[in-house]
Amino acid sequence: MIWLDGKKLAGKQADQLRQRATNLLHKKITPTLAVILVGDNPASKIYVHNKQKLCAEIGVNCKIIQLPATIAAKAIKDKIILLNNDKNIHGIILQLPLPDKLNANELIAYISPSKDVDGLHPLNIGLLASGEGIFIPATPKGILSLFKEYKISIVGKNVVIVGYGAVAGAPLSMLLAKAKATVVIAQDKTKGLNKLTKSADIVISAVGKPGLITGSMIKVGAVVVDVGITKKGKNWVGDIDTKTVAKKAACLTPVPGGVGPLTVSALLSNVILAAELSGRPASSATRNISGRGA
Repeated sequence: MIWLDGKKLAGKQADQLRQRATNLLHKKITPTLAVILVGDNPASKIYVHNKQKLCAEIGVNCKIIQLPATIAAKAIKDKIILLNNDKNIHGIILQLPLPDKLNANELIAYISPSKDVDGLHPLNIGLLASGEGIFIPATPKGILSLFKEYKISIVGKNVVIVGYGAVAGAPLSMLLAKAKATVVIAQDKTKGLNKLTKSADIVISAVGKPGLITGSMIKVGAVVVDVGITKKGKNWVGDIDTKTVAKKAACLTPVPGGVGPLTVSALLSNVILAAELSGRPASSATRNISGRGA
């Protein structure tokens, strides 16, 4: 069984990102990411810390805007508009999940598409679906880079994605289908889930439910990717029951150290891309995401 080492691959990617950031600095452009963090979700704090750490390593400026969980939606919208108008900010992300009273989709729609480095703005989702996306959502982008690194073929494979969230499952399904995989979307409550996963060449779980996928639910030789991450006691665990799945899978991502580091790396790749595009004449694609053309 092969462990798909996302941490190692992210280290290689960091060298490439550092060079791109250095090239921008020579042009007097400092790639800058603004992260809006609402409340004190423990997992979100870990994600933001990891973003800050990699930003510092590769030469990207990271601005954290910490807001209380009690903040009104209008105040967040006003903050986003200020960041949209700041020419020194190249990427803006709204760290998810948000407190229950806030509508994530409504707030994300206020982010300028040309600074939406998470790729979650409705316009960017539409461009992704049409095959013209500029900013590929970070988690799917990271997973695809992992498949490429380990030479895992997607073409013609049966893929089951458990979980259809906006950050991972939904955009990943589009990208894999475009890469000529046969994609089935399931949920943790799907009837006969074990039959679906057991027929799959590749199983990807992005639910956030510890131990959801067990060894009895996959076939021998399957590729298994764990996107879920949950705090359990003092440890972080994924959706995959590693002990039983490792006995049958051909390849498996660890938690932590699998998809997580690649998600951060992919996000910062998008930030640097946004900074690179900010200094270039607008192509038809960049006109689309900046709202200056159809």
